[in-house]
Amino acid sequence: MIRRTLLILLLTFLLGPGARAWVYPEHREITRSAILKLDSARRSLLDQLWSQARKGFESRTAVSVIDDQPQLHYQYLDYAAWPAIGGDHSVSAQDMLNNILKTEWIFNVADITARLRTGLDEARNRSERQTRLRDSDIRLLRADPEYVSRAGGNNGHFMMARPEVNTLPSAYFDSCFMEGAPLNTNGIYKWYHASALMKARILATASLTPEERSALALAALADEAFALHFLEDCFASGHVAGIWGDASQRKGTHDYYNEMGLEVTTWQGERLVLMGDAYMRSEDETRAAASIYLSLVQFLDAASGLIAFPVNLQGKEIRQPEDFNTGKTIDMPPRQIDSVIDTLVDRIQETTPVPGLARGLGQRPRFRSEIGPFIGIAPAARFSVLTGGFFPYQNTAGVVPGLELGLRVGLGMEGVMNESGDGLIFLDLGWRLDGSSSMSLENDPFLKQFGAMFAAIPSRDAFYGRIRLPFYLIPCDLIILAPLLYIVNPAAMNKVVATAGNGGLIPWQTGLITPIGRFQFILGREIGICLYGSGKSLDAYLWENPDDEDDEILISMHSTQLEFPFLEYRPMRTFSSRQSASLVLQFYAGLDIPGKRKVTFPPDAPYPDVRTTWFAGVRLAFDWRYYLAKKEPK
Repeated sequence: MIRRTLLILLLTFLLGPGARAWVYPEHREITRSAILKLDSARRSLLDQLWSQARKGFESRTAVSVIDDQPQLHYQYLDYAAWPAIGGDHSVSAQDMLNNILKTEWIFNVADITARLRTGLDEARNRSERQTRLRDSDIRLLRADPEYVSRAGGNNGHFMMARPEVNTLPSAYFDSCFMEGAPLNTNGIYKWYHASALMKARILATASLTPEERSALALAALADEAFALHFLEDCFASGHVAGIWGDASQRKGTHDYYNEMGLEVTTWQGERLVLMGDAYMRSEDETRAAASIYLSLVQFLDAASGLIAFPVNLQGKEIRQPEDFNTGKTIDMPPRQIDSVIDTLVDRIQETTPVPGLARGLGQRPRFRSEIGPFIGIAPAARFSVLTGGFFPYQNTAGVVPGLELGLRVGLGMEGVMNESGDGLIFLDLGWRLDGSSSMSLENDPFLKQFGAMFAAIPSRDAFYGRIRLPFYLIPCDLIILAPLLYIVNPAAMNKVVATAGNGGLIPWQTGLITPIGRFQFILGREIGICLYGSGKSLDAYLWENPDDEDDEILISMHSTQLEFPFLEYRPMRTFSSRQSASLVLQFYAGLDIPGKRKVTFPPDAPYPDVRTTWFAGVRLAFDWRYYLAKKEPK
C-alpha cells in the first residue's frame, strides 16, 4: 500500500501542476496595454462588441473592456482579465466563459491575484517575491477547485523546440499545427484565433437578430481571449527555450530562464531579452503587447469586414465558444483552416521569439529541478539535552552528543509549484553513535571526577531509521487519503496532494524563503526512530540498589528513541544536473522509551524500575542526493 501511495504522489506532482507562463496580473497587464494601443475606430468597435456580449451578464462583467477601478472584493471582470483566466483557470474558451459568467470562485481568483500584483510590485528582493508567490499559490489551491488537475500532463503552455537551425518560419508554424504534434502555444493560439476570426467574419456579413448577435459576439470574444493567453505565453522566457526532456529538465529549465532571462531573436530578426513568470518588466509587457495588438487588429478588422475569407463553421460552432480541451489533450488534433486565415495567423506568429533547438548540437543549456527518485547519504552531528536518566532518582538534566551516518532513498518533489513547497519523501537507514551523558549515575559531585565511567547513560550505538512524508491535515494521512481519492475522485486527490506539498490544509508548514536561507516548520512531516541495544548485546547501565545505597547493580536494556523534528533551516544549497547538496539544521524533541531489560550482576539483585526520558536538541546534517534521471539519448 505504501509503495502504491508513493507512486501516486510522484505521478501527481510530476504530471499535475504544469509550469504555467505569466501569472494572472501579468497576463492582464499585457492585454490591457494592447487594448490601449488600438486606434479610436477599432477601440469603438471593440467596445460595441463588448456591449453586445454583456447582455444578460451585466452583473458579472465590467461596463468597459478595461476597468482599472480598484475593487476590495471583485464582483465583475473586464475583458482585459479574460486572457489571464484562459489557459490557467480554464481548459477551453467554453470552459473559460462558464467560469467567468457562472462561478463564484473566479472572483476569489481575481481578489487573490490582485494582491499578488501588489505583492510583486512591493517585493524588495528575491525571497520576498518567492513568499508572495507562495501565498498566492496556496490561496489559489483553495479558491480554484481544479487549479492543480487542470494543467494535466501536456506542454500546451510551451513553444515546441525547433528541429534544426535552418527551419523556416512557415515550416515551423505548420509543424506546430500539424495533427499529432505535441500540444504547444503556437498550435493552440492558431486554433483559437482562427475560430475567433471566423466568428468575427460572420458578425460582419450575416443577418442576425439582436439575440444571435449578442451570443455570437460573446463566443467570438471568448475565443480570441483564450487565444491571446497562449500568444502571451510565447513571450515568457522559460517557455521559449524549447520544451523537451524529462519532468525535472522541463521544470528546471523553465524556472531558470524565467528568473535569469533569455536573449532571443524573433522570426522577423528583432533581438531582445525576455524575462518570465512573475519577473515581467515594463519592456517585456510592451513587447508582448505589440503582438497582442496585432492579433486584436486582425480580429476587429474581420468583424468590421475589412478582411475577407471563407468560413467553414457550422451549426452550434457558430453560436458557441470553442471547446477544444487544452488541459487533457496531449497532441494537436486534426483541423483544416483556410489558406487566407493560415497566412493571417502566420503574420502574428512571425513577431514571436524563435524557440530553442531540440536536443543535440546547439541546444540551449538545460537545467534540472529536484524532481524524481534519488539516492543519497545523510551524515549528521547532534546535540541533545535530556531531562534525566532512565532511573527514577536520576533527575539531573544533562547533554548527550552523537554522530549519524545513513543511506537515503526518496522522491524529490520540492518546489513543484514554487520554492516554498515541500513534497519531499525519503527513507533513511543508518547507524548512530552517542557519547556518554554529562550527568552522572547519581547526583554526587564525587562521581564527576570519574567522567564517563559513571555516566547515567553510557556511550551506546544503534541502528536508526528516518522517514519523511508530506501530509494534508494530520501526519501520514496521505497513505490512506491518496489511494482512496485516486479511486473515488482523482481531481480531489490532485488537490489534496498538492495542498499537502505546499504546507498542508493549514499552511503553516510552507517554506519561508529569506535572504539568509530557507526556514520551515516540519512537525509531523518527519520522524526518526533509533533502536538502542539492537546489536549482539544489550546496553549496560549501573543502577543504585534502593535497598542498599552502597550496592551498585549492573543491568542491560533495550530502548527505542522517537525523534520529532519541528523546525528546519537550510542556510545554503547547491544543485547540479544530477546532484544536490545542502546543510540542514534541525531542531527536535522526543522521548526514549525503555524496553527489554535484565539484571546482569549480581544475579539475585532486585528487578529495576525504569522510566521514559525526554529530550530536545539540534541536529546538523549534510543532505547529499544523486537523482536517478533517465539517461538522455545522444
